[in-house]
Amino acid sequence: MATIRQGAAAELYQALVREGCERSGQVFEEARESYLVFVLLRHQRDAHLLARTHALEWLHAQAQLGSLRADALRDVGDRCLLIAGLYPALAERRRVNVDYFVELGRGAYQGVAECSRAAYAALFEQLAASYRDLVRALRAIRSGDRLDPRLPPGGMAA
Repeated sequence: MATIRQGAAAELYQALVREGCERSGQVFEEARESYLVFVLLRHQRDAHLLARTHALEWLHAQAQLGSLRADALRDVGDRCLLIAGLYPALAERRRVNVDYFVELGRGAYQGVAECSRAAYAALFEQLAASYRDLVRALRAIRSGDRLDPRLPPGGMAA
């Protein structure tokens, strides 16, 4: 894990995200970096993150309308991102590949893009398209090692 720094939680997470990007050989523009920091801040106290059944939450989100649907899908995408990036061993324990969480989360973000308006839709379209890059940055934070940026898309083994 990256070294602990002093400062507000947002500053700490921003430093970690930048470090993860550097280690994974990526450069995120402000929107993706800020969103990843937001996800870490928003879910830092989610005591049930690892106990959730994400596919059922995705199905529940599909039954919602409007902004409730977008919010529920965003939550699924965020949580899958955290699991795929920070807790990939959970996939093994659940007898699924980490790509299960990547694809579920990417699809959830794509769903947010489809049911949202202009700028919000554009952001989530970008997040869905670069979901594996976001996972790689989190994996680099978790491992503390420099990851090969040429890692094939399916090569996210836990």
